[in-house]
Amino acid sequence: MSDKKEQYKHVDYHWDDEYAEKLSEVESLVYRSNILGADQRITNTGGGNTSAKIMETDPLTGEQVQVLWVKGSGGDLRTAKLENFSSLYQDKLTALDNTYQLRDDKGYKSPGEDAMIGMYKHCNFCLNPRASSIDTPLHSMIADKHVDHLHPNAVISIASCKDQEALTEKVWGGKMAYVPWMRPGWEAALVCEQAYAEKPDSVGILLGQHGHTNWESESKSCYETSLWVIETAARYIEEHDKGEQTFGGAKVESLAEAARTELLTRFLPVARGIISNKVKFIATVQTDEAALRFVNSVDAPRLAKLGTSCPDHFLRTKIQPLYVDFDPKNDDFDALIDKLNVGIENYRVEYQAYYEACKRDDSPAMRDPSPTVILIPGVGIIGWGKNKSESRVTTEFYNCAIEVMRGAEAISDYTALPQQEAFDIEYWALEEAKLQRMPKEAPLARDVVVVIGAGDGIGKETALRVAKEGAHVVCADLRHEAAQKTADELTSIYGQGIGVAGSGISGCGPAIAQSVDITNRESVKAMFDEVILAYGGIDKVIVTAGVFLAPGQSGMSDDQQFDVSFAVNVKGGYIVGTEANKIWQAQKLHGAMVLTTSVNAAVSKKGSLAYDTSKAAANHLVRELAIELAPLVNVNGLAPATVVKGSTMFPRDRVIASLTKYRVEHSSDESDDDLRDKLAMFYAQRTLTKQPITPADQAEAAYLLVSGQLSKTTGQIISVDGGLHEAFLR
Repeated sequence: MSDKKEQYKHVDYHWDDEYAEKLSEVESLVYRSNILGADQRITNTGGGNTSAKIMETDPLTGEQVQVLWVKGSGGDLRTAKLENFSSLYQDKLTALDNTYQLRDDKGYKSPGEDAMIGMYKHCNFCLNPRASSIDTPLHSMIADKHVDHLHPNAVISIASCKDQEALTEKVWGGKMAYVPWMRPGWEAALVCEQAYAEKPDSVGILLGQHGHTNWESESKSCYETSLWVIETAARYIEEHDKGEQTFGGAKVESLAEAARTELLTRFLPVARGIISNKVKFIATVQTDEAALRFVNSVDAPRLAKLGTSCPDHFLRTKIQPLYVDFDPKNDDFDALIDKLNVGIENYRVEYQAYYEACKRDDSPAMRDPSPTVILIPGVGIIGWGKNKSESRVTTEFYNCAIEVMRGAEAISDYTALPQQEAFDIEYWALEEAKLQRMPKEAPLARDVVVVIGAGDGIGKETALRVAKEGAHVVCADLRHEAAQKTADELTSIYGQGIGVAGSGISGCGPAIAQSVDITNRESVKAMFDEVILAYGGIDKVIVTAGVFLAPGQSGMSDDQQFDVSFAVNVKGGYIVGTEANKIWQAQKLHGAMVLTTSVNAAVSKKGSLAYDTSKAAANHLVRELAIELAPLVNVNGLAPATVVKGSTMFPRDRVIASLTKYRVEHSSDESDDDLRDKLAMFYAQRTLTKQPITPADQAEAAYLLVSGQLSKTTGQIISVDGGLHEAFLR
């Protein structure tokens, strides 16, 4: 295998004979798919499909039948499992062409062609529910047993050149057939079938502006043919690489990393607010060498205007990105924002003109005309999506587009899809139907929620609760390891998402961990800066961090207890609120904040003087911040009582002291959990509802306060105490 690996410089060879020999034929297809998808130079996230025609036992007749196994719609090669593959009777698929040819409305881009997709389910083998890919007929009509259809950057580069047909013959030495651009579907499959028949010695087909398809009789040889096609194209491109003159050479110098980071933390919330004029977006930032080489280049404005070529790319990136003509040496931040505003306004006007010029009688309504990719010289690329996963994919696809343009410009001239062809993909009725079938977005799906104190107790439960509603969750805590544990738990439940783009923390998933000392403004600012780089801004902030210091605890004097209690329970909330407000004001998007106080703020008690008075001050801080941050931000308080379970405020020694104080029977050899349960039940009996108060109860209230369901409520303290009449409003 090492000899095989040495043959390739531009792709990775992963085939393992010892492993593959143990697999069934369909398992081998999944294996081939995964190792192809593992190399991002081979195909983009969610793109491409693989297939195998395998003899299976028909469950109805017991006879052997040929079944086409092909990666289904919406699957990803890198992560695909068997359940992500469709299985269809090959003979029924073949017979479908007779059905198609009898239609009066057949033809390229016709209703009849689109209607064929609904016929695939009639060919399903063993009632396989996986929806079939639009490329299913392509895999069916190629007679060879194993077929790979891929979107490698190097191959698309050649497929995007002005002389792509001549280059197909030259680059691959006559071993590849050529088919000019056609929208995927039945007609494109028929053309490929004809090209396959007319060039019997070919190993594949270059698909203009799109990618390639290749085939073999064995799974391993099909994999190796795919690698050969890509490696051959990549080597040809590298032989003609322009080095420092790539994209016409550099026009702008990149900002130093520290200066770029400072600019981005100021810029992203403003940009997020401007772009989110209809719905909110999440950002992914790309600032690596390849991204900067492009955005800094002489040719970037020209090439950006041409737009992308591969349909997989522009379905996410739109027909073209927004290039902001920024020069870090001569333009200040205000100039950048001015240029962004003008650029987005012009982009929306031009997008509407594109829609009006290309729309058909049955076209879906125009979608949000805002750009999804922004290019800033000296800074990098910013991709936007409805969630982190989609924004990473959007950015990844434009990274791919850059590589395509680099290759095409090295060997020829880059050409993009004609606008009408691009429109007919973007507003294809089948794509619209796919969008309409998508499940309704969760209530917080486009929100970034910062939970401070997320390491345990109420904070951890709150992080879990808002994540359940789709939020991107920043798990912040004084103890980074505790915050990371919560973030890891969220990732294990909801996954990292798809897409492989993003520089530094911007390559994150929907949950991150941050350490923060809320008594230190610089620490809070640094935490928020990281959140901005990760997601582009913030939406909700929930502070559950707090401290309870009983007399004599930690060896502190009474004065020290007051200092620490007020620093954490009052000043901390003030610092967090005022730092968060800078971001909210930059975004100009509605926000919400929740501070955790306590019913002790309203009830005088012996033995908790510093805590109770600090929480009373925190209650008034809620009211003051509600006034200061209005009308953009709702600020409310959450007042728990006696939340014993999972709370750092109830360590074992405090629980035992309380049980002893209240003469609750207990034993020193009981577990922490048992002791806490006893104390919780004792406290419950003092309430009107007679139920113990849990962190989950508080989390539910915290979610309610940021959910938008109480959008007309601000400056209020919501008690979740089981009904302590002593804490009723006075």
